[in-house]
Amino acid sequence: MTLNDELKAFYAARKHEIPAAAHQIMGRAASELAASGQAARALNVGDPAPRFGLPAANGTTVTLDALLADGPVVLTFYRGAWCPFCNLALRALQQQHGEITARGAQLVAVSPQIPDASLSLAEKHALAFPVLSDLGCDTAEQYGLSFGLTEDLAAVYDSLGFDLERVNGGHPHTLPIPATYVIDRDAVIRWAFVDPDYKARAEPSDILAALDALS
Repeated sequence: MTLNDELKAFYAARKHEIPAAAHQIMGRAASELAASGQAARALNVGDPAPRFGLPAANGTTVTLDALLADGPVVLTFYRGAWCPFCNLALRALQQQHGEITARGAQLVAVSPQIPDASLSLAEKHALAFPVLSDLGCDTAEQYGLSFGLTEDLAAVYDSLGFDLERVNGGHPHTLPIPATYVIDRDAVIRWAFVDPDYKARAEPSDILAALDALS
């Protein structure tokens, strides 16, 4: 089963747990984000990757330049530990982490969560790669991924107990479009997956194929 097959099966099995009114608001917000065309305007293949320095869950600061000094980078943006689709995607990446590093690449994940929330996520899923905190989605904005939640969608997330005010360090209405980039050692994006549908994610097999294409 591919990752996206697993995500679809998860959605089908769990969608009845969300109240109908909340489900309608979430669906409308997703459609509006897709219709905005923002995903098509995000950074893509051939664009230079913006540099960043972000705090990791262990308290260190990780920079893109330092990562690229050792080889290509797989950079994935996710919404947060509260998002079950993100957790499934990160777990799938962890399962392929050995294959990624065997190709000389490093994997790093970025979300708007505070470091403590990222640490809890990393420990829960035994992630062997850095999870970085992009408070306020400043780095996500440089990649063209940051967007603001509508008031009604933010209220739905509050009602579901996600507490974005706390886990996002006082930036509860800003999230990134989930995306994954393969960046070569010259800091150029060589492969990209950007989809405004939070239920769709980059397939690990496609990431590995993109890394193989670099060599």
